[in-house]
Amino acid sequence: MATTSRRSDLDGLSALVTGGSRGLGLLLCARLARRRCRVTIAARDADELRRVAAWVEERTGVTVSTAVCGVRDRAAVGAMVEQADSRQGGLDVVIANAGVIQVAPVASIDSSAFEDAMSTVFGGTVNTAMAALPPLYRSDACGRLCLIGSVGGLLAVPHLLPYSCAKAAVGTLGEGLRAETARKNVSVTTVRPGLMRTGSHLQAEFGGRASKEFAWFSALAGAAVVSMDAERAAERILRALERRRTRLILTPAARAASVTHGVAPATVTRLSGLAARLLPNPPDGHGEGAKARLKAARYRATTSAVPPIR
Repeated sequence: MATTSRRSDLDGLSALVTGGSRGLGLLLCARLARRRCRVTIAARDADELRRVAAWVEERTGVTVSTAVCGVRDRAAVGAMVEQADSRQGGLDVVIANAGVIQVAPVASIDSSAFEDAMSTVFGGTVNTAMAALPPLYRSDACGRLCLIGSVGGLLAVPHLLPYSCAKAAVGTLGEGLRAETARKNVSVTTVRPGLMRTGSHLQAEFGGRASKEFAWFSALAGAAVVSMDAERAAERILRALERRRTRLILTPAARAASVTHGVAPATVTRLSGLAARLLPNPPDGHGEGAKARLKAARYRATTSAVPPIR
């Protein structure tokens, strides 16, 4: 991992990262630790948290704190934020990163997939943001709140519709909070990444023709031409927080898609329709058994080590 030698406005601050035990969240925690921040990593799995805390300490020489918490539980999130605030002597930076990715054609899912995405991605972000604002208001460093959205929240992505809907809501939340907190010296930065090489395909849930959905999603997520190195993405996010930017769109493809959708939304929708025709057709029924088997196989393969990152 590259070291961070430049002086940073984040140096020595207190930070909390949800969804911090894998992928982008883990890299953000490591880079905050490189800046000598007092970091609390939050995630649902206690064993995984112990492993990643050791991973961060080994690579940075900095000890981090952990908090077991599911972001869908509002009371648990409130208690986690209160504990981190008390233990770290205040909170200066909070990054809401926890989420879930479901990959399936809409014909192979029902409304429960949308409810799950909204509860975890959007509801978890709301719970984190609302609990974090009071201690961020008290921060002597003028608090920073970061919401991790997605380019999928700017335009609907075929076979990722629940995810896109939830991330769209995260983007709206970030813009609204930015406007309403401006007078209280708290900045809100909404990040909209495109594809990143974080190993997210190993944690996603797949429906329909699950093995084929996994194949196209993992191939695209790992393709250097259209995806972004996760280390670089994490550093750019922290620099956006330093500068208190309102919005950050990562990857050239994501920026191009955002601009094109804003100028010619109907054209983008037609192109998305063409892309959808290239993706696997849904089977008869919902394919839930295939989804469960594929997820279980990947889980057994990855529990023995820190989740894959670059």
